[in-house]
Amino acid sequence: MIAKKLRGRVARPIPSNAGIGLRARHYLDILSAPPAVGWFEAHSENYFAEGGLPLYYLERIRSDYPLSLHGVGLSLGSTDSLNIAHLRKLKSLIERFEPGLVSEHLSWGSVSERYFNDLLPLPYTEEALTHVICRIMQVQDFLSRQILIENVSSYLQYRQSTIPEWEFLAEISARSGCGILLDVNNIHVSAVNHRFDPLAYLHAIPAGAVQEIHLAGFDNSGECLIDTHATAVCDDVWTLYGHALAHVGNVPTLIEWDTDIPALPVLLEEARKADALLQEVRRERSA
Repeated sequence: MIAKKLRGRVARPIPSNAGIGLRARHYLDILSAPPAVGWFEAHSENYFAEGGLPLYYLERIRSDYPLSLHGVGLSLGSTDSLNIAHLRKLKSLIERFEPGLVSEHLSWGSVSERYFNDLLPLPYTEEALTHVICRIMQVQDFLSRQILIENVSSYLQYRQSTIPEWEFLAEISARSGCGILLDVNNIHVSAVNHRFDPLAYLHAIPAGAVQEIHLAGFDNSGECLIDTHATAVCDDVWTLYGHALAHVGNVPTLIEWDTDIPALPVLLEEARKADALLQEVRRERSA
């Protein structure tokens, strides 16, 4: 009998309010004074070991909060074969912790089984579209569940691309059955870098497919915006988030902060800002 049945654990839906990314430096703070936050999101690969303190803390936090799992290492767009060892570890983690949502990126990051430390964008072509749809369907079949696919930020574009990114993402969802994790910060970063209208991107995404939103910070190199997740959410991204909520409604929203990680209260304050906007949308839709 697998561990989840021994504990009687069942998946808890991710609530339509704000959560924060789970980071090791905050484990003890969370356990000593459980914060008033809706949910946590953990990076799947951080918990692939068979034992150790990270799994111990994740068990304890999962007992009190809904959890989503967010992957960065599947390299869905690569032409390498899918990493079955990686998928087995992910499936085991899902069975153990019963997350409300599981997500990955619309990107690639490996060639000949050598991995880059980045999430690289795809060329938006018919060939790439067919390829990544097939890969997502294979992953969903292996995991026996739907996954969400997140749009990534980019700094260069392929000359070969023939499909706008937003249409590419929408078509992937329609044809693979996956959901969409809409990263509003990534839309803003790419829109500035490539000079497209972020609202056109938003409105091209099928509202019903969006099951989670990410918010984060970026840095400005002087030549382009760089998605670093190292700062607070900026005013322009908050504004774009408001437009996103008007389009998709109340969707679980995560505050991402992965480098130069601040004290827990800073993340909780960002989550409160997101919750205030979510509550405003609820009021408008119930009026």
